[in-house]
Amino acid sequence: MDNKIKLTQEARKNMLEDIKHYFKNERDEELGDLAAGLILDFFVEKIGPEMYNQGVYDSYQLMSDRVYDLLAMQKK
Repeated sequence: MDNKIKLTQEARKNMLEDIKHYFKNERDEELGDLAAGLILDFFVEKIGPEMYNQGVYDSYQLMSDRVYDLLAMQKK
């Protein structure tokens, strides 16, 4: 199983625009596609797995709660 986080082309394009917009508005810096792409790649590689794992854990907790609710329906 490949553990790399993959983005669709559309999602990547939107994120690049968001990064460039952020740097322009918050830091008054113009970023090109290459610089924005390097920043995005860094965050996807370094921070993405932690966020993904938190999503998996949250899903696990939700499903565990639902299974517990299902077991509560047993007849006594």
